[in-house]
Amino acid sequence: MDLGRVQHFLQGTTILIIGATGFLAKVFLEKVLRVQPDIKKLYLLLRASNSDIASQRLQNEVIQTDLFRVLRDKWGKDFDSFISQKVVVVAGDISLENFGLENVNLQNEMLEEIDIIVNFAACTKFHER
Repeated sequence: MDLGRVQHFLQGTTILIIGATGFLAKVFLEKVLRVQPDIKKLYLLLRASNSDIASQRLQNEVIQTDLFRVLRDKWGKDFDSFISQKVVVVAGDISLENFGLENVNLQNEMLEEIDIIVNFAACTKFHER
């Protein structure tokens, strides 16, 4: 599949990325934002007890990493605005029903808008059975 077909496929879509702070998820997120800035929206599910903690994790563990340098350079002073228009941080936990989301409006919005789900979530306990 060539890049042009991927760009066309992603144009105007909404994606839910589960496990967005993981290595592969960060690469995927950066690549999507770089090659298809006309993506409609990216919901990022981050393990957190509330949206403030999730937003802080996104900034510290994803957006401020060197991986996003090319995007920061491309968008310049508009980078933060671009990210806030495209990215919706969702605090939750994949082990809970409905990801532990209590906001029914957000649940309904996600159900109606999401076209693609990409799961990068993984267990970080290396001594699991």
